[in-house]
Order: sequence, then C-alpha cells, then structure tokens
Amino acid sequence: MHRITLFVIKRGRGHAVEDRRSRHCPYLDTINRSVLDFDFEKLCSISLSHINVYACLICGKYFQGRGQKSHAYTHSVQFSHHVFLNLHTLKFYCLPDNYEIIDSSLEDITYVLKPTFTKQHIAGLDKQGKLYRAYDGTTYLPGIVGLNNIKANDYANVVLQAFSNVPPLRNYFLEEENYREIRRPPGDIMFLLVQRFGELMRKLWNPRNFKAHVSPHEMLQAVVLCSKKTFQITKQGDAVDFMTWFLNALHGALGGTKKKPSIITKAFQGSMRIFSKKLPHPDLLPEEKEALLLTEEYQEQMSESTFLFLTLDLPTAPLYKDEKEQLIIPQVPLFNILGKFSGTTEKEYKTYKENFLKRFQLTKLPPYLIFCIKRFTKNNFFVEKNPTIVNFPITNVDLSEYLTEEAQATEKNTTYDLVANVVHDGKPTEGSYRIHVLHHGTGKWYEMQDLQVIDILPQMITLSEAYIQIWKRQESSDTNSHTAE
Repeated sequence: MHRITLFVIKRGRGHAVEDRRSRHCPYLDTINRSVLDFDFEKLCSISLSHINVYACLICGKYFQGRGQKSHAYTHSVQFSHHVFLNLHTLKFYCLPDNYEIIDSSLEDITYVLKPTFTKQHIAGLDKQGKLYRAYDGTTYLPGIVGLNNIKANDYANVVLQAFSNVPPLRNYFLEEENYREIRRPPGDIMFLLVQRFGELMRKLWNPRNFKAHVSPHEMLQAVVLCSKKTFQITKQGDAVDFMTWFLNALHGALGGTKKKPSIITKAFQGSMRIFSKKLPHPDLLPEEKEALLLTEEYQEQMSESTFLFLTLDLPTAPLYKDEKEQLIIPQVPLFNILGKFSGTTEKEYKTYKENFLKRFQLTKLPPYLIFCIKRFTKNNFFVEKNPTIVNFPITNVDLSEYLTEEAQATEKNTTYDLVANVVHDGKPTEGSYRIHVLHHGTGKWYEMQDLQVIDILPQMITLSEAYIQIWKRQESSDTNSHTAE
C-alpha cells in the first residue's frame, strides 16, 4: 500500500482549520468502475441541485455536498459507500471521515469525466486506426462510437456524429483553449452549446472510455434550452432543420458574424451568384405581361450570397406502380441534380404574392461541402417524402463546371470525396435516421444507428435514401498538385 499525505479541512466555528495527516484510504478497492457514467446531467439525485455535486464511486449515483447533514454524507453512512468524486473540482474524498484522497490509480476516472487532448495526440488522430478496449471489455475506434437514442433524438445524433468526423471542426472542439476565452454578453445562454459540444466531442474521441458508447444527454439538454424547445429529445425532428439551426447557433455563439469568421464558416462556407427575374402574374393578359417584362422591375437582378450548405432538388417521383403493384423507386445521378448550379438551369420560386425565376452559379467552394437532398415536401395537411435514390460516386466528384469562369481560374482544387452520409428510412414523420462515416485513419466506412456500429462496404452507401452529405475537398497533396491552399 502507498502511504499518501492527505489534507483534511475541518470546519471550526467561523473558520477552517487545516489538518495534515498521512494515511491511505482503505476503501479504494470498493470502487465499481462498471457503474460509473458521467454522460448525464450533474444533478444531485435527491435535491436535484447542480451545486457542489459528488459522484459515489461505488454505486454511480450523484449527491450534493459532503458536510455532516449533506446527502452524500448520509448516503455514505447509510450504505457504507465511502469514496466520492467532486464532479466540478475533480477531487476525491472519503466519507464520512471527510478527507481528500490523492492516489494515482484514480486518474483513469478523472480522465473519463474530463478527457483532455494534446496537440500531438490530435495531430495523429487521422493517421492510425488502432482499436481500444473499454473497461467493459468491448473494443472500439475512437470517433466511431454509438450515441444513445434517449427517446426520439436520432435526428440530432446523426448530425452530431457527422460533425464529429469533420477534422477541422473536431480538432477545434477537442482543445478547450480554442474557445474558452470567447466573451459573451451577460445572460447569454448560447455559449452552453459550445461547451456541451466540446465535451461531447472529447467523449466521442476518448481512447480511454469505460464503455464503447456515449450518451448525448447533456448536449441535447443544451439544444432543447437554446432552441427554446424547437428541437426536443422526446419528439422526432428533421435532421436538416436541426443542422441549419445548429450551424448558425454555433457560429453566433463562437462570436462569428457576417463579416467575422468562425470555425464553422472556415470549414463550410462557400459563396454563389444568384440571378433572379420577377415573373408577371399568370392571370394577366399576354400584352400586359409583355409590357411588364420591359420595365426595370422585371429585369434580371444579380446578387452574391454565402452558404453553409447546398440544397439539391429531386425530380418529382412517379406515382404509377408496376405490374406487381410495387412502387417503382426512381433513381437520379448526382450530377443531374447538381445542374441547379450550372448558371443556366432556371427554377421557378413562388412566394405568397410573387413568382420569380432563379438560376445559380457557385463562386467559392469551401473545404467541406454539405449537400442537403430535399426529400420532404410540406403542405398544409401532411408531409410527403420523395424516395428517389441518388446515384453518386464516393470519391472524385469534380465541381468545376458549376463555378463561374472567374472562379474556375482561381479555385485550384474543385474535386471532393464523401466523408459522411446521413440517411432517412421510413415514413416522413415516423422514420428513423442512420449515418455512414469514413474513418480517416483506416479508410474504412462505418454505419452508425444509435448504439449500433457496423462496418459497411462503400458500394452499399449509394443504395440508401441519402438526406445530408458532407464532402471533403481534396488537398494539393491528394491530387499531386504543387498549388498550396
């Protein structure tokens, strides 16, 4: 047994007395690591308070305080559970004797509660595919880790999984120093999203987890709070709606504005040219339409706009069935639906009062390009889902033809490889989500659906009803080009 110097704070009347004594804790072998779970909200299980919460390391429950009338103290006496961890200070205590325990054998517990990553560790994440063994005996690849579906939050899980496999975003959030000093206005709750997303990212990539899955409970509670209950844990949501809100909320919480970049805009923001032409009302007489088309109001206008993702429209799905009464599932090549950004394809957009013809052309491509494939059409009564399968290659998608001539001259790397593919299965309002992600270290693809993680062949990915895709731009080294970013 080690002999350890311990410091005990004894509370006197009105002042604290420090008592120095050397002794070891005889109860360390009663710690039960298999019941420890730090993914849930740090609340006392009795008082429901966030203040001064301790985890009992024998049963895993959370209790407030450690003084003689506290819930933790009472628990230690009642159940003979003696070793506790302060979830805020990361210090260990023996109760009811109330002395601090300092022992290096407990370091694995503090690391699970608060994983930390060195720059060297982060730099090597995508260079190896080593399997790690969790305390419960299961093996896992850090980053390829299942997320609990608490009730109906798989729509959020897949988005969180996708972003945790975008290296610049992941690397930024793995190091708390990158965002710890960001100043927010008093009373601003949105920074909670940043803190919780960082904590989740570090848990997903922790090589020393006690179990091979993570619960996003605290992250999702922050989502419910910050979105004012627009997105909930108990009600199925739309992954694209959540992703749109989440990207913009993170950008704002990190101090980003239209002019000031954040890690979000650095990774995902591109720009496009929009050509818009107002159309005369269809009920007007032909000569009235012609007269209007000559006025300045009805001439084509050009504007520049930034984007964090591109929406791809699917062709209308046929309603007929084949001879076996089975619905025919149509297919469309990715390049067909990318034609929207060719600069020549016109599409009509209807508002409440006016109609416009619009065409689009890209002027700047981001390092990571997000496609959202528009599968759902909402009207007053119900939501319809388009089941069309999009045929796409996994690698070498060249987008140069969708750039303006000026951009084609300046954008050196225009070829992209798929790194994440979110799939929606089932009916529009009841269906479920799963995600395919590329593990950069091994070059293998994995499918994750809640806690289930399986490896998958790349050719199987293209058979799914893709809903959100993240593509990574090939760097100069990938294309053997000598041009630098």
